[in-house]
Amino acid sequence: MESEIHFQSELIKTRVEIKDQTLTEISKELHDNIGQIISVAIMQLNMYSQKEESISKIELDELKSIMAKSLDEIRILSRIINKDNLINTNFIESIQNDFKRIEKLKNITCDLEINCDFPKINVEHELILYRIFQESIHNSLKHSSSKKIEMSIDCKDNFLTIMLKDFGIGFDSSQSHKGLGLNNIKFRAKLIGAKLALNSNEKGTEIFLKYNLNKQDENKEKSNNN
Repeated sequence: MESEIHFQSELIKTRVEIKDQTLTEISKELHDNIGQIISVAIMQLNMYSQKEESISKIELDELKSIMAKSLDEIRILSRIINKDNLINTNFIESIQNDFKRIEKLKNITCDLEINCDFPKINVEHELILYRIFQESIHNSLKHSSSKKIEMSIDCKDNFLTIMLKDFGIGFDSSQSHKGLGLNNIKFRAKLIGAKLALNSNEKGTEIFLKYNLNKQDENKEKSNNN
């Protein structure tokens, strides 16, 4: 019972963190990216209002292009919010949505390679899996300065394996890095019976997770028996 209470507590914390991080990223994009675009448009409008001669079609088209770009990026953020911060979508859809947003707003190449049909797993475990990789992707964007992120997903011999890799500034994984939340990532992997390995050097960082699908079935049987 204590173990189940602990798991449910961690699950609630995971849901809150997913919402908080998603909203924080949306807020940052609104301020840093969309805010700058609109500021440029306002500056141009001010320049046009001070001109004595009439505004040319080229100038209007340029202003229209700037405003259209800001509207396009607002729509991207709106879709994220409308999806309840990705909590109601599955792991693959959530990662795909994250990668689309990153490519569009941050101009970073994101490659997702899926080499199998993603198995149907415990919904709570799937949520924790997503949080592990959401936090890992966030770390890469914040610290690595990598212009490319790769993720591959495989299913073999009743194991789900997921690899996330960037090509930026690495770090000494043997040292404590509180800002990266590595202990929290490892703890969550252990919570769902998954093995997590991390390797980082001057060529980038790689996170490898191995999830036992049979272990999931054993946990379900124990829960049903209780």
